[in-house]
Amino acid sequence: MRDEQSLEAIARAVDLGCNFFDTADHYGHGHSEAILGQALTGKRERVILATKGGSDFYHPDTPLNYSDSYLNFALEQSLKRLKTDYIDLYQLQNAPFTVIEGGRIFETLEKMKETGKIRFYGLSIHDPQQGLMAMRVGKPATLQVAYNALHQDAAEELFPEALKAGVGIIASEPLHNGFLTGKYTKDSVFPVGDIRHNWPAKYQVKLMHRVDDFLKTTLNSPYTPAQVALQFALRQQAVSTVIPGIKSLDQAEENLAIALEGLTPSSEA
Repeated sequence: MRDEQSLEAIARAVDLGCNFFDTADHYGHGHSEAILGQALTGKRERVILATKGGSDFYHPDTPLNYSDSYLNFALEQSLKRLKTDYIDLYQLQNAPFTVIEGGRIFETLEKMKETGKIRFYGLSIHDPQQGLMAMRVGKPATLQVAYNALHQDAAEELFPEALKAGVGIIASEPLHNGFLTGKYTKDSVFPVGDIRHNWPAKYQVKLMHRVDDFLKTTLNSPYTPAQVALQFALRQQAVSTVIPGIKSLDQAEENLAIALEGLTPSSEA
């Protein structure tokens, strides 16, 4: 049932004008890519498709692997699952400083690009300093980094440098793991396997104080809290796109509404 819901949400997003989809090979150990590939059958040319490699779920003893041979193997598997012969944007997943420094990894990505199997490459990072280093030693087309109303570290130094270098920013976690939608509380419990499951209770309580402050700013808005949060990220000059994630038809419509002309904003707050 969950897969059917995902397929419907993706199809609806495409129909509404969404043309950028981001996933990673290790999400569900390939399942996310497989579902996306199925959903985009017959629609491939209408979208920009991004995925990630480097998290080696095939070999538990080596959870991170950025060798030439592994990345090329992982890319081939992603292509099969996504049912395509090229990836628009291939991103390194969580590459540490030791992999980025020196720039050798970018030689590997350039060779992958020369095959025509990827059109552009970038990095998905945790620390903005990783992005700054990547731009010094290589030529990534994009950097994916967390950015939202509660988490703005990347805007201090990384965003200005990315603008200068012409590097696109993909804002991940624009809804701060769903908390900026207003549907969670300090007592919300998340299932095993959910990244939020391991958050300390004290952290969640502290987070909710900040979330409550944000929600107060949306009370008189014609938009939902989620839409206000997405607008916050999209208004940042350096941000090219956001990836809020969609799990249902309602979320697809709500997330895309702010970018569609002629669509009346929700009166819910």
